[in-house]
This record gives sequence, C-alpha cells and structure tokens, in this order.
Amino acid sequence: MKAFDELVDVIEKLRGPGGCPWDIEQTPLSIREDLLEETYECIEAIGEKDPEHIKEELGDLYLLVTLLSYMHEQEGTFTVESVLKTVCAKLIRRHPHVFNGLEVKDTAEVLDNWAKIKVEQEGRKPKDSLLDGVKHGLPPLDRAYKLQKKAAKAGFDWPDINGVYDKIEEELGEVKSAQSIAATEDDALEDELGDLLFSVVNLCHYLNVEPSFALQKTNTKFTERFRHVEKQMKERGEALEQKNLALMEKYWQESKKKNLGNKGSS
Repeated sequence: MKAFDELVDVIEKLRGPGGCPWDIEQTPLSIREDLLEETYECIEAIGEKDPEHIKEELGDLYLLVTLLSYMHEQEGTFTVESVLKTVCAKLIRRHPHVFNGLEVKDTAEVLDNWAKIKVEQEGRKPKDSLLDGVKHGLPPLDRAYKLQKKAAKAGFDWPDINGVYDKIEEELGEVKSAQSIAATEDDALEDELGDLLFSVVNLCHYLNVEPSFALQKTNTKFTERFRHVEKQMKERGEALEQKNLALMEKYWQESKKKNLGNKGSS
C-alpha cells in the first residue's frame, strides 16, 4: 500500500500546479493508444520470460491505469479508491467458492457460476448469443480467435485438423479468383482475404496457439532480419531497391542462418 500511495502521490504531482505540461494535457481519450501499446509490450516481455523487462512493463501499466483513475477523480466522476473498492467487491462477489463457502467441483463450474452471478446479482443482460460475450473493441485478430473459441465450445468446429487445412486451401483459391475481379469489385478481394485470415486464425485455435502472440514473434523476427539486410547493403554501398533483390535475398538467407530475431540469438 505504501508503494501504491507513492505512485498516486507522484501522479498528483505530475498533474498538479507546476507539474509536467505533457501529463497535465493528457485526457483519458488521449492515452488510449498508450494503454494498448504498453499492454502489448507487457505481453511481449512475458513471452520473453525476462523478469526485469516484465517488472518494467508492469510498472508502465500500473502508471497508466492509476493515471486514468486519477484523471476521473480530478473530473469528479469517481476516485482512485472507488476503482479499487469496486474491483475487490466484484472479485469477492464472483468467487463465492472462496469467500462464501460455496462448493464447486471444477473450473467449468466456476465459470458457469461467474456467468450466472453477472446476470442474477449484477443485473447484466443475458446473452442472446454465445458470441455476445466477445467484445467488439478487441483487435480484429484477437476477436476472431475468441469468436472461434466460443463457437468451438458449443461443438461448432472441425472434427479434425484436415478440415481446417482444406478450408485454408479453399479460401486461398477464392482469393486468387477474386484478384481477377478486384478492379471492378473492390470489396471482393477484401472479403476473400478476410475469410483467408479468419481460416488461418482457426488453425491457430485448433493448435491452441494465440495468433497475436505468434504474429508478434514473427514481426520481431522480420524486423531483426531486415535490419541485417539493411546493414549489409549499407556496408557494401548498395541501394535498397528492386534491382538488388537477389543481393538482399542473399543477406536475408544469411540472417536466417544466424537465427536472428529468435530469443537467445546473437
């Protein structure tokens, strides 16, 4: 509590008279992207299993969440204290098997009770569809993954992985076909590419791989390997342009042999 009080004191100083101009100018709307970015950086740090990096990124999240709460306290809508009390009350209410002696046999029953409490005790509207629980504000890749998990829980899934691979092949073929009419029907190619991406996300679901995490790893790998290409081209005085593609490909393959972009590579 002492450490948290210190964080609140620091934020009050930053936002108060004589504080930091940047911090004073910020609003809940202006730091939404910061919150999203820091969340992904924290996820990346967890994936790296680097305790120091995780500690740093968790600190950034604590900062932003507390800053957002304090902004609303300044506006008079609610207080930092009320945010903490609300989440504590919710945790106690939704865990009767821990705080009120209710007996449960497994995780599935815990989740069922959680859903009932939201409707019966908190007055949440019952879901018309299983998919209503998947938030529209999620990034598209994450939302696709969660939609498919919800549907699969109800039995709406391929009986084996061969159906998933066949669907990807089918959608890839439709993308190729859509290329020929893209000039006259702009939405056709977009629709088919969306279907292809959705099918690949379904493969991730089937193999129990988080697509966002997998893609983030590939982004990191691509970045490190392309930087190697840039460095080698610069050292040799060669321009990064199409006519030098063969040379760039050579250095790209070199970066793969060095295993650049993978954790633990040099």
